[in-house]
Amino acid sequence: MPHLMIRPARSTDLANLQPLIQRAYRGDDARAGWTHEADLLDGERIGVAELEAMVADPAERLLVGFDGDRTIGCVRVANSGGGLAYLGLLCVDPLLQAGGYGKQLILAAEAMARDTFGADRIEMTVIDTRAELIAFYERRGYARAGTRAFPVVVDPPLHMVVLEKPLR
Repeated sequence: MPHLMIRPARSTDLANLQPLIQRAYRGDDARAGWTHEADLLDGERIGVAELEAMVADPAERLLVGFDGDRTIGCVRVANSGGGLAYLGLLCVDPLLQAGGYGKQLILAAEAMARDTFGADRIEMTVIDTRAELIAFYERRGYARAGTRAFPVVVDPPLHMVVLEKPLR
């Protein structure tokens, strides 16, 4: 497995990154990977304007992983305050999933949370029906810490499992 070069996203990265995120989460292309939401949700996962807001926010970092000049994936880290950080928007190109890239992005996000935001724990949320994805994070030291409502109303209703990991 090649080692990714991971750095904070720049505005110039977003035009390539947004379609990669869409392919990883939604639509028929997402089905090439194993972490998609294509069977649960449709439509745009995130827009360029939302990504721009993440890049501009000093309490967030959108990390991008590259293999040479090819964008492989990304992960968002946000400072939630009180020693807590949030990990989200983790994605890897569907054709490259299961190659260890997601693990590298998670480790980079955890280091960013600890070293930049001073977090001593990090949390994420995963759709409750995604048992294999929850198990993936549990193998990386995350533990179930409750549930939350899904951020938008969908039919049938979905819920989020909160997973948390100590960083120190």
